[in-house]
Parts: sequence; structure tokens; C-alpha cells
Amino acid sequence: MPLASPPPLRSYNPFVVLVNDLQEERAADVPFPKGETWPSLTRTKRFADEPLPLLLESYEKYGPIFTLRLFHANSVFALGPEANHYMTVSNANNFEWRNSYFRDLIGFAGDGLLTTDGEFHKASRRIMLPAFHHDTIMASLQTMTEETENALDAYFVAGQEIDLYSFTRRLAIRIAMKALFGIDPDGSAARAIDAAELFEQTLSFYSRDYSLRMLRGPFTPWAEQQKATKKLNKLIYSELSRRRAENDYGEDVLSLLILARDETGRPALSDLQIRDEVMTLLFAGHDTTTSTVAFMFYELAKHPQVVEGLRSEQAGTLRGERPAPDQLTGTGLPYLEAVLEETLRKYPPAWIGPRRAIESFELHGQTVPAKAFVNYCSWASHHLPDVFPEPASFRPERFTEQAKAALPKGAYIPFGGGSRTCIGMRFGQLEIRTIATSILRRFELALVPGFELTIRQMPTISPREGLPMTVRSSAPS
Repeated sequence: MPLASPPPLRSYNPFVVLVNDLQEERAADVPFPKGETWPSLTRTKRFADEPLPLLLESYEKYGPIFTLRLFHANSVFALGPEANHYMTVSNANNFEWRNSYFRDLIGFAGDGLLTTDGEFHKASRRIMLPAFHHDTIMASLQTMTEETENALDAYFVAGQEIDLYSFTRRLAIRIAMKALFGIDPDGSAARAIDAAELFEQTLSFYSRDYSLRMLRGPFTPWAEQQKATKKLNKLIYSELSRRRAENDYGEDVLSLLILARDETGRPALSDLQIRDEVMTLLFAGHDTTTSTVAFMFYELAKHPQVVEGLRSEQAGTLRGERPAPDQLTGTGLPYLEAVLEETLRKYPPAWIGPRRAIESFELHGQTVPAKAFVNYCSWASHHLPDVFPEPASFRPERFTEQAKAALPKGAYIPFGGGSRTCIGMRFGQLEIRTIATSILRRFELALVPGFELTIRQMPTISPREGLPMTVRSSAPS
């Protein structure tokens, strides 16, 4: 039978949700972990603006599990390897995503892999897994390479300033549309909208003040998000109609979703469910790549010795040529891989894992009530000095094979863990390697003088003011 719909949210009214949250908190069956449980707008604003220092300070003060009252409710944070493994693997079934703090994502992503739980999530993931098989991902490499080289030819000119973050966002959305969904980014439907800008508008909702995000009606951040979402919906639904009308199917994810059948031979997914999965993957398929490439080149601009190591590796392996597919799998350019993994340690795009406890539990000697908001945070866990010495330093040598083998279980989780590990992780990593290798092979980039990096959360982390860089010259061959 067709895939059933996930259970609806208890309410879509944010004010009703707020009241329900407070009622459930008052009915807690066990005490919350120690922490700061009194209301504080200052703490709430600090978490919205700069969560990392607040979480690290709380870890030092209270230990690996603690409570912070944010906006209207208590939030439990569980940091460190043991907590990460507990929430993502060993006791993952005791946590739900759908009614966590990221429930507002349903407003644009719908009921895709990011916003569902339980059997519905498992069934959806099974349908989509074949599209992320190793061979299928590697078949996307030609698209990644061609789009990257064309974009560099068009926009990288010696002496000019570019916003690398904006450049990569537009490149990555083109790659996602073409490689994942077989949508021609230069076709009439795609040209009618600016998908990269629409995603920027849609996701900016999550960087707005909490109180503003609760408002509905005209001229609110919610209305702005829904307006942009509708334009993206139009692109997806028009492509669905075209595929069916022309019987035009390939090996891409969209074709896989359209052609998926249940045991009776009927379509396994409704058009709405297909739309939700496509929107989720378009978001995840370009947003994490965009941020990671930007953060990587920010760090490279500050560490010329690392750039020298990458160029030396390229000179010995590539000899001035484009990399072969097997050289971009992660083992072909091991120093590049270490640089990528260190970038993901310091700046994990999916920086927080919001959950809600189903039953009460105990962790690190602290009790957590049923229905409590519970969050693991890879960004904070990756900056614990007792796990990663000198965590603020950019040190790719942390990720030699020997060093990685010595890491505790659950210490490094840039893509989550367990059954909710990002399904597009390998696609994203291949894309990042492709873009980074092409830039390093052809160009040298420098930070614009006076630039200071600030980070926003929307809901992935990214450079708040973009990444202005100067294309100094072509890289030495």
C-alpha cells in the first residue's frame, strides 16, 4: 500500500505549541538536570547569536549534561562522545525529531527525511537509499566537475573580489538540481526563479528572533518564508508534470521517487510526499556543501602552510591534470581529506541535533524527564578540549588514520549518527572535494583585508556576512 502519512503535529499554532510545552514541562516526572532554569531574555538572545561559547561555558560549569532555559522552555543539552552515541545510536529510539525545536522546518521542508520519525522515516529512507549507492554517486562526478569548471571560468578573474559563499551556493544548487534530480538549471522553469536566492530567503526565517518566528499573517517572517517556498514548489511540481507527460525518467532521485511502487504496484509516494523529499534534499544537498567550502577556504587563507601541503599533494598525485574519479573518493588525496574532516570538526554544518525525549532517562548521573527537549551538539562536542586538544586551532593532522582510530566512539559526528546519519553525506563530501580540488588546482584566494568571520545558524551554520575573497592569480601548475 502507498506510504502512510506521518502523524500530524499536535498543533500548528505556535502559541498553542508554547502553552503545551509549558504544561508538559510542569508535568515532568523526574527533575531536569542542573543548570540555568530561570527565564532570561539575555541568555536566549546569546544562544541565538553565539551559542558555542554559552554551551562550552555551561559544560565547564555543569558537566556534560545540563539545562538552559531558552525563550519559553527548559532545554537539555548533552555534550561529548558518550552523550552523542547515547542519543544517536544506543538509545536513539527514545528520542523523536518531529516535535523538537526544529519543528518549524516542516513549514518549508514538509514531511521529508529531516522532519519525520519512526516507521514512516524508515520506509522513506529505504525508498531513497538506492539513489545514494556508491556507484550512483560516482556517476554524478562528471556533472560536479563540469559545473564547477564552468563556474570558475565565468566568475574567477585575477584581481577581482568574489563572495565565495554566494558563489558556492549558486554552484551547489545547480549541481543538486542537475545531479540529484535531473532538472536542467538552465531550462525555462529553473530560469524563471532564482533557486539559490529563494533558499536563502526561506532559511533566513530560522535566524530571526524567536518572538518574530511565532507570528503569522502578512509581512511576517513566516509569510516571507511561505512566499519563497511556493515559488520553489512551483518548480518541483512543474517538473513532476513534465516527467509524466513526456515519460522522461532517468537514474536521478526524482525519477526514483516517481517510479517507486508498493507491493500492489501502486505509486508508493503521493506528489506531496515527493515534493517534501525533493525540497529536503535540495536544501541538504546544497546548503552543507556551501558552508563547508566557505569555511574550508577561510581556514586555508589563514594557514598558508596547509595550502602548501595541499598543492604538494596535488603536484605529486594529479600532475596538473583533473583528478580521476578514484582520486576523489577520500583515499586518493589523503591530506585534502584530513583538511575536509578538520573543517567539518570545527564547523559542522548540521551543528545541533534537536530531539524530544519519549520516556524519562538518566545520563551521566542526571535525570531527564519524558517530553523534555534534548539536544546533542556536534559543534560544541567538537570543541571540547578534553576530546580535541586546542580545539580552536585548525589542525588537519588530527585526522590521520592513526589519530582517527584513537578518537572515542561518538566524538566526531558532523553528519549525525546512527539511522539518522545524513543520507546525502557521501554525495556532499564528493562535491566538496571536487570544488576544493578545482579551485586549488587553478587559483589562489586571499581574504579581503579587515574581514572578520561571524557565524549564523539558519538552521545550518554559515558565514553571517558571506566570505569576501580576492582572486589573486592562477595557481602555480
